[in-house]
Amino acid sequence: MKFWKKAVLCILLIEVVGNGSGLISFISIKDWYAMLERPPGTPPNGVFGPIWTILFAMMGYALAVVLSADPGKERKQALRWFSIQFLFNLAWTPVFFGLHRIDAALVIIALLLVAVVVVVGKFLRVSRLAGWLLVPYLLWVGYASYLNAGFWWLNRF
Repeated sequence: MKFWKKAVLCILLIEVVGNGSGLISFISIKDWYAMLERPPGTPPNGVFGPIWTILFAMMGYALAVVLSADPGKERKQALRWFSIQFLFNLAWTPVFFGLHRIDAALVIIALLLVAVVVVVGKFLRVSRLAGWLLVPYLLWVGYASYLNAGFWWLNRF
C-alpha cells in the first residue's frame, strides 16, 4: 500500500476512534463538569476539540510512519506500546466524564503519561519523525494530568 493511503487510513482510524470516545464528554460538560471547581490554567471547553483533532492527526501520521518501517523487534514493540497508550487514552474520557470518577481517571492518566513517554522513545528508535510527531501529545497529556489532579484536589469532598 502506498504511504499516503496508509497515512490517510491511520489518521482517519485514530480520529474516528479517538473522537468517538470523546463524545461521552458532551453529555457531562453542561451539567456535572460545569459545576466542578476548576484548577488554574483550565482552558475554555472549546479548546479541547481542536487540540485533540490535531493531536490525533499527528498520532495517526506517526503510526503510519512506523507501520511503513521495516518489520522487526523495534517496530513490534513500538506498535504494542502505541496500542497500550491508546487504550489508556480511550479509557480516560468515559471514566472522567461518564462515571464522574476523577480519582480513577487520575490513575488512568498517570498510566497514560508513562505509556506515552515509552511510546515516544520506541517510536524514536524506529523513526525520528514518528517520535517527534508525538512530543506535542506527550506535552498535552502532561498538562491534562495536571488538570485532572487539580480537578481531583479541588473537588474531592
